[in-house]
Amino acid sequence: LGLPAADLARQREALERLGLRGARAEDWDALAAKLVAAREKSPAKGAEVDAAEALLARLKATFAPLAKILPPWGRWPDGPEGEHLGLRASPANATRILVETLEALARDADGALGELWSGHGGEAMSRLLAGLIGEGGALPPTGARAYADLLEQLMQGETVRVGGATQPRLRILGAIEARLVRADRLVLAGLEEGVWPRGAPIDPFLSRPMRERLGLPSPERRIGLSAHDFAQAACAPEVVLLHAERRDAQPAVKSRWLWRLETLARGAGVAIPERPELLAWARGLDAPDGYTPAKRPAPCPPVEHRPIKMAVTRIEALTRDPYSVWARDILKLFPMERPDEPVEARARGTAIHAAFERFSVEFPRELPADAAEIFSGYYLQALRGAGMPSEGLAREAALAREAAAWVAELERVRRADGRALHVEQEGRLAIMVDGHAFTLTAKADRIEADPDGHGHILDYKTGRAPSQKMVDTGFSPQLTLTAAILAAGGFETIGRLKPGELTYLEVTGRKPAGREELRALPGGAGEKIPDSAQAADEAMAGLAQLLRRYFDPAQAYVSRTAPQFVRQHHGDYDHLARVFEWSTSGEEGEA
Repeated sequence: LGLPAADLARQREALERLGLRGARAEDWDALAAKLVAAREKSPAKGAEVDAAEALLARLKATFAPLAKILPPWGRWPDGPEGEHLGLRASPANATRILVETLEALARDADGALGELWSGHGGEAMSRLLAGLIGEGGALPPTGARAYADLLEQLMQGETVRVGGATQPRLRILGAIEARLVRADRLVLAGLEEGVWPRGAPIDPFLSRPMRERLGLPSPERRIGLSAHDFAQAACAPEVVLLHAERRDAQPAVKSRWLWRLETLARGAGVAIPERPELLAWARGLDAPDGYTPAKRPAPCPPVEHRPIKMAVTRIEALTRDPYSVWARDILKLFPMERPDEPVEARARGTAIHAAFERFSVEFPRELPADAAEIFSGYYLQALRGAGMPSEGLAREAALAREAAAWVAELERVRRADGRALHVEQEGRLAIMVDGHAFTLTAKADRIEADPDGHGHILDYKTGRAPSQKMVDTGFSPQLTLTAAILAAGGFETIGRLKPGELTYLEVTGRKPAGREELRALPGGAGEKIPDSAQAADEAMAGLAQLLRRYFDPAQAYVSRTAPQFVRQHHGDYDHLARVFEWSTSGEEGEA
């Protein structure tokens, strides 16, 4: 791109971090909008955003000539010249501009093209493109998609020959090629029956008598030729004969030529020297000595470095996988999005929350007649904003209709008693544990305040909600701890309310389109559904006990303390904890 290496590296890293990570942008404008959003979100990153925008502008200008004659598929201009196939160009002209674009990309600050056309691959590509420029004028005009298919087909027909062996003293040859080579030392490998020699081929059409009457050679003739190759190669000044005891996980049989050679040598009183140490080396690879598998990580930071403020979702992480709390909340290692990351699952969850919030804010009391259509529109609009591609939106449109119909009926039933809705509210609760101050925070998806003074807490899920067992045992304390904060008056905009229903709303759009998963309610419902106030008190008692453990200087942040549940949640820090290493050594069941 005509930039010094240091400047290009700085701009490239900035563009990748701010523009290319996460969902793929659909076009140049969408990519530029991501950079603008990054500037608004973090004004301190202004210099980094400037570097990314500079590289983006240079890339856009570099590709502009090619995009002008071959607009990207699906982006044809309006008007007669853009009907269906859009602008069409001669393959020769398109290739000429493609070459100019490639050279603009490869050109360094001094104007040199580097290795673009050098080497075997560069020479093959230059011949192909030069031929297409010279002879492509006879081809009919083409669009972007057809031109891409043309290039792919032409490149698949090319063979890049890299020349001889990369090591001047070593060559790996076939039997026919080896006939023409004289070498000081010759290694004959594959001396197993079925490999060298191969078995006689079976002719599905001509039997042996038929081949004989037609004057065709017998199937064993090729084995005789292979025997000649072996005899000629075995007469080299120094020969190494290799055979495998097992091949394809099955016992292998020595080649018939090796058997005969050994028999003749024994009859002549000559011992063929062997290399037993090679076999010991091979077996040593499968049975290494001193195997010591990695132990489960258990960092133990000082108490003053341990978190004194956590959200209810992080309490769940502390219960399941304390190592992730050490990595994120103590070391401040935050995961980065992957480049071109699929966004279906994440976008669906974000869109459901956004649709519910917007619907509740715009229609806090009475529902409109077309509630399902409005909610569906909010949901699809949020999906677009989350970066879901157009093909994903086509699938989600059908699911959105089913989900919106279920949501409309859900809202009608739940609002029947005139309860007030509070969405995306933040609450906090300060507690003391063994002399240590701790602040518990929560952001509730939805709290419904009914006329009886109960606060019903709802959490939206696009996947499976935590089971009743997970909630009861404290491995998923999000709803119960939120209820405790609500009962203590921690939500200032709502006030103190008695814990009501604690419910997960599973919204999928499939069959069924949605489901209410009740985990607690006032007074309980037998042994299966506990009392919500009691569940909140037990969650707070469990939190105090958990914090008391981690305020102990000797308590380590062990990886995966609840493997029976954490298997369902792939953590962002499993690679740092080397989970695969120690879990496969059998240690996972010891915690």
